[in-house]
Amino acid sequence: MNPEFESRLKKIEEEIHQVTELNENWKKNSFGNLPEGVCSDSGNLYLKCLLEPNTNLISQGGKRWRPLFATLIADMVAAGNSSAESDLVYHLAPVVEFVHTASLIHDDIEDGADLRRGKPCAHISYGLDTALNAGAWFYFEALSLIDVQNISDGDKLALHKMVEQELRRLHLGQAMDIYWHRNVSVFPTEKEYEAMVRQKTGTLANLAAQLGALAGGASPELSQKLGETASYIGMGFQIIDDVINLTTGNVGKKRGDDIVEGKKSLPVLIHVKNHPEDKEKIAAYMETARTEGMESPAVEECIKLLESCGCIQEARNEGIRVIDEACKSFHDLAGEKGSEYADLIESLFRGMVPKL
Repeated sequence: MNPEFESRLKKIEEEIHQVTELNENWKKNSFGNLPEGVCSDSGNLYLKCLLEPNTNLISQGGKRWRPLFATLIADMVAAGNSSAESDLVYHLAPVVEFVHTASLIHDDIEDGADLRRGKPCAHISYGLDTALNAGAWFYFEALSLIDVQNISDGDKLALHKMVEQELRRLHLGQAMDIYWHRNVSVFPTEKEYEAMVRQKTGTLANLAAQLGALAGGASPELSQKLGETASYIGMGFQIIDDVINLTTGNVGKKRGDDIVEGKKSLPVLIHVKNHPEDKEKIAAYMETARTEGMESPAVEECIKLLESCGCIQEARNEGIRVIDEACKSFHDLAGEKGSEYADLIESLFRGMVPKL
């Protein structure tokens, strides 16, 4: 790994640990003055019901590329600006990881998934009610990190408005995805798929870019442009994840679980566009796999059908194209002073594309 990335990731991990440590300062920042019944020793058990499902998932790993990306964006827009606050983006970086973690917990519940990062999902380990409540709380906990920063009220308001809008977008994207996989016979257009992914997955990259840009002192206009570009990065990697799901299988998950969940991924949509006569067959495979589970022969039969026309490779090529175009846009937006960081951003994302 690039030593520059290693040093940044180390600082990010330190920040995440600091803002998730259950102590009196954390309680005060998160909840204000609590009633006596939550301040006793047994009260910590109740607080752990909120914190542990989230921190346990964070501790299991993850690339942390979104907070890393935020730090690179901050330095890119602050290049040549000696008044920029270099540590602010690190204090804000956990906002991105908190939102991402909350979304994973809820995504696994909504998908009925069993594994995340190779271990039982939060709703399996802690129970559906605890996981649902803890995940919802973590969205709000992310916002509380803005309030404790030593910045102006105007900057805090701008950050709040940006993060809250991206959270609403994330849930819109999730609503689209849920509707499609609950109705196996419904196949969206590729434009609808793009819109869904840019909201559901792309919004997290968008959030990271805008958070980094605002921390680096960028104008609202530049922040928005960087966020929109970043949403395509998220889209590109979601497409590649769709491909991996149908080939080697995503890390910590089983190959083809998208078939069981009825996901209308890009390879599926490309196949249906090229072979509309297979639409009912694919819907039937998904319905059977949903009923019979991961061991159903319908999973591999559906994958074999998708492989037969080259749609999986076509989808991978599209994912890479989207990422390449976004990286070029970052160079354009960086200008001469920020070109060093645009190079690092491109290096980060190109290094994340797996070889299949």
